[in-house]
Amino acid sequence: MAVIEHVTDPADPRLGDYRDLRDVQLRRHLEAEHGLFLAEGEKVVRRAVEGGHVPRSFLMAPRWLDGLADVLDRSDAPCYVLEERLAEEVTGFHVHRGALASLERRPLPSMDSVLEGVRSVLVLEDVVDHTNVGAIFRSGAALGFEAVLLSPRCADPLYRRAVKVAMGAVFALPWTRLPDWHDALPSLSQRGFTTVALTLADDAVDVTEAVAGVDRLALVLGGEGHGLSERWQAAADRRAVIPMAAGIDSLNVAAASAVACYVAARR
Repeated sequence: MAVIEHVTDPADPRLGDYRDLRDVQLRRHLEAEHGLFLAEGEKVVRRAVEGGHVPRSFLMAPRWLDGLADVLDRSDAPCYVLEERLAEEVTGFHVHRGALASLERRPLPSMDSVLEGVRSVLVLEDVVDHTNVGAIFRSGAALGFEAVLLSPRCADPLYRRAVKVAMGAVFALPWTRLPDWHDALPSLSQRGFTTVALTLADDAVDVTEAVAGVDRLALVLGGEGHGLSERWQAAADRRAVIPMAAGIDSLNVAAASAVACYVAARR
């Protein structure tokens, strides 16, 4: 059972995992150095623990103790309890969801283990916005995709903002980073996947047509603004587009992923 520790000093060194959460660069360094990530909100904290991630500690306002009592009962990690105004001093923002947890990162699994038995996988190239990554995970999980592969430059799915937007879907979908960006799509084709790239290329066909009859599907999405690299567009087995009304050529990558996942789920 978690040990409840009441804290009255926002400078308490025990709260180090929770400091300066709005400073993205600092958090990246701190979280990588200490092998941790943060979950925010009762549902997300619960899903992280239920997903097998080991808590380092919890931080919450008194009113959240009862709602997370069963989670705290299953952990030996300390639970730091402090008033919400003090939590804001520590984190740098108003923790309106009242509860945070610091959890241990696990080593990334191999690509083959992530893809074992999978029929539908999302493949992201250089999606650098944490909100977009979280939204893509959430859409994929909701619409039947079973795994996610990330290029080396993609945003961290375990960054607090991504976890929050995904509503914990990053704990439900197996994911890893691609070991070889250059030949990633041909390697998926060799594993029996049909790679379908969302692109505005001239030869792209309606996404409904592109995914029709596909058994093992790898749906490929590119980064914000520039989209997929020319190499990945050329390497894909098929190129697909979401038809648009006149005057609009594309959707935000998170919105595009939701539409394409919906179509792919009904192939």
